[in-house]
Amino acid sequence: MSGGVGMSGFGIMGIFMLLVLFALFILNIITSVWAYQDAKRMGRSNEYALLLLIGTLFFPVAGIIVYLIIRRL
Repeated sequence: MSGGVGMSGFGIMGIFMLLVLFALFILNIITSVWAYQDAKRMGRSNEYALLLLIGTLFFPVAGIIVYLIIRRL
């Protein structure tokens, strides 16, 4: 007589939210590694590429946008 929602209140929406968060986390990792490899391929230094990797890991959307803007400079 708990009122309806199964799995201790977690439910389908909770599982869906976890899957979305997991997908965003994986996408963040993929884009950060791509930015690192792209910087290395364009002849940037190891320090620059590593700083880019760390920046895009902690600031995923802003980091990728900034990198795409300054990429050709």
